[in-house]
Amino acid sequence: AKLKATTFVLTGTLTSMSREEAKSKIRTLGGEISESVSKKTDYLVAGKEPGSKYEIAKKLGVKTINEQEFLKMLK
Repeated sequence: AKLKATTFVLTGTLTSMSREEAKSKIRTLGGEISESVSKKTDYLVAGKEPGSKYEIAKKLGVKTINEQEFLKMLK
């Protein structure tokens, strides 16, 4: 699986799909979804108007990607 052992946290609004669709795609590719950001998070997907998770990710040094970068990973 392409995203095996990769943990994602979603924040903000995605324009191309619902959050449930995004989670489903991540799971289909072998990735994990977490509701909270931690040092174990590999990627924070930041949609429009990201919340406090974005600030936490910055503090922890978690890689933040935007929706376009996320879509490329799903391909």
